Amino acid sequence: MATINYILFDNNSWENFLPLTFTKPLAEIRFGILTIKEKWEHYLKSECSYLTKPYLGAKYKTVYYRDNILINSSVLPNAEILSEIQNLNTNEVLVKDGIIVAARNSSSEPAEINEEAVKNFKKIHSGSEFEKIEHLWQLFKHNGEAIVEDFRLITKGRKTANLSNNNNLLNPENIFIEEGVKANFVTINASSGPVYIGKDTELMEGSIVRGPFALCEQSILKIGAKIYGPTTIGPFSRVGGEVNNSIITGYSNKSHEGFLGNSIIGEWCNLGADTNNSNLKNNYADVKLWNYGTENFEKTGLQFCGLIMGDHSKCGINTMFNTGTVVGVSANIFGTGFPRNFIPSFSWGGFGGFTTYLLPKAIEVAQIVMARRNIELTDADIKILEEIFNTTSKYRQY
Repeated sequence: MATINYILFDNNSWENFLPLTFTKPLAEIRFGILTIKEKWEHYLKSECSYLTKPYLGAKYKTVYYRDNILINSSVLPNAEILSEIQNLNTNEVLVKDGIIVAARNSSSEPAEINEEAVKNFKKIHSGSEFEKIEHLWQLFKHNGEAIVEDFRLITKGRKTANLSNNNNLLNPENIFIEEGVKANFVTINASSGPVYIGKDTELMEGSIVRGPFALCEQSILKIGAKIYGPTTIGPFSRVGGEVNNSIITGYSNKSHEGFLGNSIIGEWCNLGADTNNSNLKNNYADVKLWNYGTENFEKTGLQFCGLIMGDHSKCGINTMFNTGTVVGVSANIFGTGFPRNFIPSFSWGGFGGFTTYLLPKAIEVAQIVMARRNIELTDADIKILEEIFNTTSKYRQY
């Protein structure tokens, strides 16, 4: 029997997740413990490739076989929707509420999946209930549910490793420890949700964690860190201070004191000592957040909404961010006072004003930062940064 090839495709939702998706497909977004791609691969028991924006294609390639099932990256997997997807026949498209959930084709290689691409396909209407993410703030708002689901997926049928007896564990049956974890004199409270501690991580003395919480591979909690769930710290990150209901997607540092709440931090970011963000307006009003699709501030319906920061951005010590601040890719923020709550990609400055962070310098810093993790900034990465620099120039009218 021929092997089915799976491809995760981006639709209009990709734009709603900018600036995080400037540098990656939506399937690479971390939500819960796993990325969306990792979630689907767990269910499918198969690797997936991507169908995304052309400028990302050199790094995130599309792999076509003779038999392909293309799945909407904004749809989250469960057993019910998986069954419907895998029951599709060639030239059939699965739809629900006007959304293309998945399509199966044999030979054509569409540039994107939309109504035009599947106009000759037989429509199958889905009867399944499933989650779909459509807005940035859904990531931290629903991160707790995502951690619970991923925890079940990752730990099913497996046995946890043990921690030293000098640690204080509440509801230990709701805590899963991978191999190679270092932890002494740490408090982990899983009463309000599961806690997943990934491989080769370290929780330094005095760290206090309340679930739902995920600490991914080779990340470190610094001495005295205070983590309120639902929070995810992605792989190869270092985190200290106080964190509440946030996602640090990976390879980023918040090593020092300061508050981060209801926020999402991209990869290769660094928050300077005593960086703080507001996550609640003084008048308790709903927060508006910059949306790249509408090029305007959009109502979130949330009272609590903090900082969204794209990949490769940095801020200096004592930086203060307003409620609902969106920072683009490769921005460098410093100085006293609160900077504006939309900071374009490749911005350099702060409250006193911004200039353009020149591309060669930004690339040089990215190379240095990534080399510290023994990862190369490839030619494909550089071309992606060049594309972002050019397409976001219209926002840098300082």
